[in-house]
Amino acid sequence: MKKWGKRLAVLGGILFIILVCSSYYFYHLAIQRGEKKFLEGNQDLEVSAQAMEEFIAGDWREWVREQQFQDMMLTSFDDLKLKGYFLEAKQPSNKLVVFAHGYLGHGKQMGLFGQYYYEELGFNVFMPDLRGHGQSEGAYYGFGWHDRLDLIDWTNQLIDQLGEDTEIIYHGLSMGAATVLMASGETLPSQVKAIIADSPYTDVYELFKYQMDKMFHLPAFPLLDLTSVITNIKADYTLKEASALKQVKKAQVPILYIHGENDTFVPTHMTRELAEHTSSHHIVWTVPHANHGEAFVLEKETYIQKIQSFLNKYVKD
Repeated sequence: MKKWGKRLAVLGGILFIILVCSSYYFYHLAIQRGEKKFLEGNQDLEVSAQAMEEFIAGDWREWVREQQFQDMMLTSFDDLKLKGYFLEAKQPSNKLVVFAHGYLGHGKQMGLFGQYYYEELGFNVFMPDLRGHGQSEGAYYGFGWHDRLDLIDWTNQLIDQLGEDTEIIYHGLSMGAATVLMASGETLPSQVKAIIADSPYTDVYELFKYQMDKMFHLPAFPLLDLTSVITNIKADYTLKEASALKQVKKAQVPILYIHGENDTFVPTHMTRELAEHTSSHHIVWTVPHANHGEAFVLEKETYIQKIQSFLNKYVKD
């Protein structure tokens, strides 16, 4: 019996070591800053030819290159140097859109939407590089959790620059959508009038749980729970703590939810669940046949109409 007890203890120790090593691997794979080759060829991220053409060769890219952005810097609450890009409206305006980009992206990629706000709506435009992305510091990806506080700090800095009468819209895509929703549960400056969340997830744990099953056919427990412990040690947040779902329950700002009905990377039901628990006024628009982040390209005219109708309710002319 003693021999069997020792063998079981050794086996348990080996299994624990394997799980811990695997958790570090998954932290490195998804959360630690760096190349993410595991996403290459991911069928869930395949988009239509129309969307791909717009993403890689749309005229918005030339528009971004032609603009004279003002570089802005922010020191985060945990002493990271973050960078953002401000574009003053053509005509004096107190309207400002603050963007939040997706995972592995950078601020100026939101020029896909920024061109419309700037050229058609006459807004001032601000596009930050979220922590760990672009030219901002950070050794990990915050998946919106720490980024929500950075977003508020950026907002206060912009209000100081533009004036107390500034009216601000948050517009986020994918991870950026989760970021603006996570911010919604905080005490926001009164200047923030509305939020647009395109393709958000409920929380990081549920997103990873879904992706682990899709990509690796693995159960969440115990590997994801150990990964959450590693994340807490190395990045100071847990995967369940980083929850847009908990935050929207406290939201006071109106929210427009947008999601593609064919999204297989961040499933559409996550937006529906978020909306069901949102305490503020909200609207949900799902887009037939659109995969992750495709809605603006595939249904641009309707997308713009939805934005205009939404903003007309909450932003003064």
